[in-house]
Amino acid sequence: MKEISYKELTELAEESYTLVDVRNEGSLKYGMIPGAISITQEFFETDLEGVVARLNKDKKIVLYCTRGQISLEDAEILSENGFDAVSLKGGYNSYLSALMEAQKSESTEELSEQTAEIEKSIRKKFHKVLFSPFAKACKEYELIKEGDHICVCISGGKDSMLMAKLFQEIQRHRKVNFDLTFLVMDPGYSKVNRELIESNAKLMGIPITIYESDIFDAVDTVDKNPCYLCARMRRGHLYSKAKELGCNKIALGHHYDDVIETILMGMLYGAQVQTMMPKLHSTNFEGMELIRPLYLVRQDDIIAWQRYNGLHFLQCACHFTETCDSCSVDGTSASKRLETRNLIAQLKKVNPYVESNIFKSVENVNLATVIAYKQDGVRHHFLDTYDEM
Repeated sequence: MKEISYKELTELAEESYTLVDVRNEGSLKYGMIPGAISITQEFFETDLEGVVARLNKDKKIVLYCTRGQISLEDAEILSENGFDAVSLKGGYNSYLSALMEAQKSESTEELSEQTAEIEKSIRKKFHKVLFSPFAKACKEYELIKEGDHICVCISGGKDSMLMAKLFQEIQRHRKVNFDLTFLVMDPGYSKVNRELIESNAKLMGIPITIYESDIFDAVDTVDKNPCYLCARMRRGHLYSKAKELGCNKIALGHHYDDVIETILMGMLYGAQVQTMMPKLHSTNFEGMELIRPLYLVRQDDIIAWQRYNGLHFLQCACHFTETCDSCSVDGTSASKRLETRNLIAQLKKVNPYVESNIFKSVENVNLATVIAYKQDGVRHHFLDTYDEM
């Protein structure tokens, strides 16, 4: 099957081709190639007639996915249906590589101006929806204390990169004295993913420390729950390296939407009422804590900030999957999380307050109306004290 490079694509007249992004909806939140339309892979599998009806056979059809693998198969399908269809070699990653090459030619002054604009957007346009809830979570849950040395764990995605900038901003206010280390663990990233993290850190003015591990290689041979194992191993590595660097806390980029999805998932799939806590003491690394300062920040606002600044972040670097929606969040099943996310979206159409109600539900637990609960590993049942009343 014929492929086309990104350089060759840029040499074509824009009116001569249609650029089609076949990645899933979760991937689109991380950015698209300018001018592309979205026809997700799902439609190629379930509604090929609908796909064919949307495209013009008089134009070349250029399809892309994340790495140029799935789009190659889709191009073959369209070719069999009479289209002049090709796949973008290297997929969306080839576009990111081109952006990074262009950035290398920019002067230090140009990069500094872009960094200043990114920081200005946090202080001005997005202050109310990003910095304010970040600062509120830090204060309300006592996430930052005097003398802390916080290891800001950067995966390369939009959430952790924004978290790093918000930490820099709150440190600039100097209301509490604390130190920051911006840590990137490379579990075996491909060259383009590693370069993307480094490029974004430079653009955003984040002084990262990178250390390498072999986690991807270690889980490559695991058949059952590789995502869960990967998440556990990465967490352990982060704790270990952070402690080695003299930190007493690690900060992860889980946001408000992750929290409410976790609450509902626990009820629907785990038969339990629990939440993703804003902070936790480590049980395996004495003196270490995990904090989640994006706890009150909404994902849509993070995406809006990303798009406003024209930023492109790492979505998924996993060896097993083509897209991030296939991967887990904090070790939980991605398919179940996606189902829960879609359910919340449907419920919101009927009740606009459903998200805040889910979030507040774990703040308003009345133990007198609960059949049973566990505390410190001990199960308590309402019958234990029922006759004493």
